[in-house]
Amino acid sequence: MATYIVGDIQGCCDELQALLKSVDFNTTQDELWITGDLVARGPKSLETLRFVKSLGKSAKVILGNHDLHLLAIWQGIHHPKEADKLGPLLEAPDCDNLLNWLRLQPLFLRHPEFDFVMVHAGISPQWTIKQAEQLAVEIESQLQGKKFKKVLQRMYGNHPSSWSETLDGTERLRFIINAFTRMRYCFADGSLEFKNKRSPEQTDSNIMKPWFDIEGRDTSSPILFGHWVALLGKVNQEGLYALDTGCVWETV
Repeated sequence: MATYIVGDIQGCCDELQALLKSVDFNTTQDELWITGDLVARGPKSLETLRFVKSLGKSAKVILGNHDLHLLAIWQGIHHPKEADKLGPLLEAPDCDNLLNWLRLQPLFLRHPEFDFVMVHAGISPQWTIKQAEQLAVEIESQLQGKKFKKVLQRMYGNHPSSWSETLDGTERLRFIINAFTRMRYCFADGSLEFKNKRSPEQTDSNIMKPWFDIEGRDTSSPILFGHWVALLGKVNQEGLYALDTGCVWETV
């Protein structure tokens, strides 16, 4: 049995299938772990969801910000952007089936053998990894329930930017989702900064740092994440693996 791990797919279904063919991926023996953002911007979001769903239990998928936004579009909360190329998916006869499957996917996964954890954007430096795992379950249980639309309606916004155990309701939900799916930079106290998407080399580290460079971050387990293409897969810390290397930008 082999475990393969890939970063954000973003509708690049042909490239994903070519990659799996090159390693003779076997759905009865191997596993494919995906850091989220299966859809948007690439040409084949519909085909990507159909293919990954068809892999059954051999595919381990994390929800990313584009996946959550797609769910909100599906529920009429937002309108699709032309650049995201979601039309064929939203118009497909199996759209509801695919997106009901998508909303059942987690925000956090821990590998049972290798003990690494996988998230889309990262883990807030204000959390322990164990705490992050518990907080992910809070949101997952709501997304997987009958009132999931309320989660999608309440998740938009940049506030609060800092974690507190006293957060509840919309503020608690929003911070948890933002940390797991949108985070790149933090200020020194661990509070989130959302505007900067540049690489660390282009950023003043006296003002903000990548979430994984904040002092006191829990390093008890290796962390695999995607979301941040400007890193180009490069992090200068042991136990961190940045997996979004921008396949979609080579295809558009």
